[in-house]
Amino acid sequence: MIIPADGPRMELRHLRYFVAVAEERHFGRAAARLHVVQPTLSMQIQTLERELGGLLFERTSRRVELTEAGEVLLVEARRTLAQAERAAAVVHQSLSGQTGTVRVGFSGVAMLSGDLISALRQHHDTYPNVEVTVQELAPLRQAELIGEGSLDVGFCPRSKFDPDIHCRTEKISAIRLIAAIPSGHPLASRATINYTDLNRKQVIVYTHDDVEDLSLEYIRSQGQEPIVVHRAATTLGVLALVAAGLGIAVVPDTTEQIRIPKITFRPLLDPEASVDLLLLSRAPETSGAVNAFLAIARAGISL
Repeated sequence: MIIPADGPRMELRHLRYFVAVAEERHFGRAAARLHVVQPTLSMQIQTLERELGGLLFERTSRRVELTEAGEVLLVEARRTLAQAERAAAVVHQSLSGQTGTVRVGFSGVAMLSGDLISALRQHHDTYPNVEVTVQELAPLRQAELIGEGSLDVGFCPRSKFDPDIHCRTEKISAIRLIAAIPSGHPLASRATINYTDLNRKQVIVYTHDDVEDLSLEYIRSQGQEPIVVHRAATTLGVLALVAAGLGIAVVPDTTEQIRIPKITFRPLLDPEASVDLLLLSRAPETSGAVNAFLAIARAGISL
């Protein structure tokens, strides 16, 4: 409904009826164009004229002509209807995810797994007008920012999240864990590695905001107690310490794609040696652009 400054109230349908009569110069043809009966159309135009306080048409037996006030209203009515159609189109694009912004957080492991890259590529192909920003963040930080509303989506390995953080987690895939060993280390000559081989060995682990590293949990779950000598917040940091000969690390197998000298990768024999890759989001999510991105990310889930 439109409320002009001087008080009269008009509805968009009144303006559509008015424009049809103004363009057809005939109530019968305008009624047929609008798919309404002529008496209904005449009544709506009379209602509009009463609201505005004057005649909009001069009626004759054969046709109708616009009054001066009608000519003025025709210009404004066309402008108003066009703006209303544009507003509806823009809102539809937003709700359907065709426009807007998606803010994505990710850990290095998620990028190497291919899940993030695949989601970004397919989303851009489907929704090229949506702006997507990406930022490398530790898992806990991703969850915190999503809970605060300053991040929309996260990709990260399973972590110990604060239960008070309002963040939804979904498993995307499982990433195998392997051993990253300094090339000069005695274990580097082995074809495969058991968790028992890591007992009392110097290891390098991840640290995510002081949360205990997941790979360390796996080692300890096998009854082994390694010696933690260093911690690093990122995969590249962990691998840098391994390459420097400072210890062994249990890392996702996707890290083999990173060619770093003086590191030997070896598979772990334990069939349970894996870590879940998670998709983080809000629940419920009201942004059409974010929901469209999440739909694409979920469609690519390979469990």
